[in-house]
Amino acid sequence: MSDALKTSGMTRLRNYFLTGFIVCAPLAITVYIAWSLIGWVDSWVKPYIPVRYNPDTYLPFPVPGFGLIVALVLITLIGFLTANIVGRAIVNFGERLLGRMPLVRGIYGSLKQIFETVLSNKGDMFRQVGLVEYPRKGVWSLVFVASEKETEINQKLDQEGDPLIAVFMPCTPNPTTGFLMYVHKSEIVLLDMSIEDGAKLIVSAGMVAPEVKAKLVTLNGEPVDGALANPALGAQPARSSRTASSRPNR
Repeated sequence: MSDALKTSGMTRLRNYFLTGFIVCAPLAITVYIAWSLIGWVDSWVKPYIPVRYNPDTYLPFPVPGFGLIVALVLITLIGFLTANIVGRAIVNFGERLLGRMPLVRGIYGSLKQIFETVLSNKGDMFRQVGLVEYPRKGVWSLVFVASEKETEINQKLDQEGDPLIAVFMPCTPNPTTGFLMYVHKSEIVLLDMSIEDGAKLIVSAGMVAPEVKAKLVTLNGEPVDGALANPALGAQPARSSRTASSRPNR
């Protein structure tokens, strides 16, 4: 009896520890990443702040996040000035100077196009999650499907009624690296999960999978979308108007 109580007590303690670990670990990692980001930005910005405007000069301890606030204000101010005619002229002049540098112009142009695509045109980003057979038949890899665009690759390799679509196959557990592939539309199996759920599935190496919502179908095989409810009064089938008195006697 005592051994059973000891086992039960140890099991409870283990469950309590695992529950606390599950709660504290994501919180601790998030705080660590945020604190590291703040410290990294402060280390870059604070050395350029004049001494009289730096609160670390007057306080006996450093103020974390002050450099990050200055960076955010400065970036916002640059965006405000760039939106004006004078600021736009200055930016265009700087871009022309960079365009004359052989190595720098390629890096700057590529980075600018990537940031404009990600931050400005969110509708042109990945629109759906899918599966493709890779690296061999019978093995499926998760991919992010980009929007269909007419490119030189499509003009060279498209088949009638089956265009090529750009897909990005990320690597686990770092989805920022991967492979860009052009796959025929008929070879892509589109999924209902969102881009966020697909990223979680990749980062967790398949351990965090999104919930599957069962779809109901009608007798004709068509899926039923929307919330289930009783049919409206007008949609209910009409009951027979014949009463017991009007039925024929047997």
